[in-house]
Amino acid sequence: MKLNKYLLVAIALVLSSSIRMFAQSAPSTNELESNRKKIDSLDKQLIELMAKREVIVKEIGIYKAKNHIPPLQAARFQQVLQKNIEAGKKQGLSQDFVTEVFNAIHKESLRIEEDVKALNPQ
Repeated sequence: MKLNKYLLVAIALVLSSSIRMFAQSAPSTNELESNRKKIDSLDKQLIELMAKREVIVKEIGIYKAKNHIPPLQAARFQQVLQKNIEAGKKQGLSQDFVTEVFNAIHKESLRIEEDVKALNPQ
């Protein structure tokens, strides 16, 4: 679970970094292209981090299926959300943005866990 926390914080940091890079000043055409390449690179890193996260979600889904634990753990999600809202604030991210991102991540994680549960009925 610690790895999961670090991946989520890394996603927030990457998002914060990309926003700051773009918002610094009005870029020239060359700067614009350069910044777009940076954003493309960061987007690629975000996708890779999310994919790594979902591998862990599958492992959790298998554990939950074997131990008859429902995929939705509302209290755990609230802990994750609050922790990341606070981490996001420290990086200059709005609570609404962090909430929206993590709600989407959580929705996908639940879908994956439900799929795992369907493939591993106990």
